[in-house]
Amino acid sequence: MNTILSGSRDRSVRLWDIRSGQQTQVFSGHTNETWSVEYSPFLIKNNIGNSNVICSGSNDNTIRFWDIRSNKNELYMIKGDHKEDGGIYCLKFIGLKKKVKTKNVTYDLNLCYGSLKGPIRIWG
Repeated sequence: MNTILSGSRDRSVRLWDIRSGQQTQVFSGHTNETWSVEYSPFLIKNNIGNSNVICSGSNDNTIRFWDIRSNKNELYMIKGDHKEDGGIYCLKFIGLKKKVKTKNVTYDLNLCYGSLKGPIRIWG
C-alpha cells in the first residue's frame, strides 16, 4: 500500500499517495478536530469489488468507519461517552487469541481507543 492517512483540525480525514505526494481523497463528517486515523483490518464487498476500510477518531467523541472506494461513504459510527471520554484521541486495532483448544486459531478483533479525559476503552 502506497498511501498514508492524516486527520486534521479542519475536521477531515485525508488519504495521500506517498509516491506523488498528492492528496487522493477527503472524508468529511466529523463535527470537530480529527485527532486519530487508522487503517482497519476489515474488508467489505460492494458492487466494485473488495474495498478497504479506514477509521477516524475525533474531538466530537465519535469513531467513524469509511469505505475508501465507494464514494467516500461513511459506513458506521461509534459514539463515545461524552461525559467520561470528552473526545477520541488515539485508535488501535488488536487481535486477541481465543482460548479454544483447536488446530485452527481464531482471533477476536477489538478496537481500543484513548480519550481526552483518560479512560481507554475496548470495543469489539
